[in-house]
Amino acid sequence: MQEKIKAELKQAMMDKKMERLGVLRMLSAALTNELVYMQKLPTDTLEDAEVLKVLKRELKKRKDAIEQFTTAGRPELVEGELAEAKIIEEFLPTQMSKEEILAKVSAKLATDPIDSSKKGQFVGLMLKELGDSADGALVKEAIDELIK
Repeated sequence: MQEKIKAELKQAMMDKKMERLGVLRMLSAALTNELVYMQKLPTDTLEDAEVLKVLKRELKKRKDAIEQFTTAGRPELVEGELAEAKIIEEFLPTQMSKEEILAKVSAKLATDPIDSSKKGQFVGLMLKELGDSADGALVKEAIDELIK
């Protein structure tokens, strides 16, 4: 996955797509920072799971910025963050919709009902079961709707 990002970076340079190039450089730097944080050499490669973790973190930063810029009434800044988020999402697995998550959670609750005191454990269980295909915030939101 890290190699794919590097290949896309080179392609963006050749195509002179400056916005895409900037985002891919930022991702490359974030991946290098993760390697350094893990006390590895910057020339090493990360496993796909680690790359996904970095990509999700960067996407979350963009979503938080979008929310803050929207609240502050700065639509011109929201556009830039949305464009960056869209490029980052290209490298992530497709995410389940809230309706799909609600259906999975409902099915799990039908076979294995729980009470509200074990909601946190159930969120963890569902996140493991759904894997990278579901946003953790949406999973928690769906469980909060179904378990009161």
